[in-house]
Amino acid sequence: MDTKLLLGVSACLLGENVRYDGQHKHDRYITDTLGRYVEFVAVCPEVECGLPVPREAMRLVGSPDKPRLLTIHSGVDHTDKMQSWAKKRVVELEQQELCGFIFKSGSPSSGMERVKVYNEHGMANKNGIGMFARMFMKHFPLLPVEEEGRLHDPALRENFIESIFTLKRWRDLLNSAPTSGNLVEFHTRHKLLMMAHSPKLYRSMGQLVAEAGKLPLSQILKEYENLLLTAVRKRATEQLHVNVLQHIMGYFKKILSPDEKQELLEIIDHYRNGFLPLIVPITLLQHFVRKYQVEYLSGQWYLEPHPLELKLRNHS
Repeated sequence: MDTKLLLGVSACLLGENVRYDGQHKHDRYITDTLGRYVEFVAVCPEVECGLPVPREAMRLVGSPDKPRLLTIHSGVDHTDKMQSWAKKRVVELEQQELCGFIFKSGSPSSGMERVKVYNEHGMANKNGIGMFARMFMKHFPLLPVEEEGRLHDPALRENFIESIFTLKRWRDLLNSAPTSGNLVEFHTRHKLLMMAHSPKLYRSMGQLVAEAGKLPLSQILKEYENLLLTAVRKRATEQLHVNVLQHIMGYFKKILSPDEKQELLEIIDHYRNGFLPLIVPITLLQHFVRKYQVEYLSGQWYLEPHPLELKLRNHS
């Protein structure tokens, strides 16, 4: 990548002592593992909107779709202060070209989902969204977002990180004075990756690319970005991965020896049945790509869409 990937994150997850009790919620995976490949833009809604550290704890009160942000004991309403700050902050974040955001789960300001919202009787409804997170996701509806808790799920983690690296490659394209040819190359190299997420959306993307030269390039790029980000938000299933692996195998139909074909078929079948992680058939295919110098496949991002060191395809 031309520049480091920028990722927004709740400041407490980076180890900053900004929580209501003066503590943090340092997440080592975020800082020590993911942090080797991204640059963080820390955001703490409470502190940035003017509240002190430490401070009285707050919670969402009212209806889940339009709650108020109140202190728990004194009942001070910080809704207007938070919303006024958030409106300005999301506009500022546009200039950062973020490739995603990691929110603090359960937070009345930053929780992405399942945040407690209390009614007038003090009963909690767990269908709320943090006040800043709601405004952020409304302002950036297609930007990849996750919570630190959900990142402990291997499949969710893989999909999120795959999404942010795909978006970074797209941003690099946009920042390089793109041409129709650049777009075709990007689309070609992402073919198998998109097929693993949504064959239907991949076909729509291909139809759009075919319009290059007939429609204004700026219009095509904008529509393509919407389709791309919609596609990567869809989780790649085992069956879709199997379809892609078999599709790749077709490129070796006249190249592999009978033993190599049998080995590859068995490995793909073991993956399908949950006995092996995805990294195993991928590694074997990468070996064949290098051995037989299949140029088209060597350029496919599907085979290595993110740094191998993150071990995202090692789960079964």
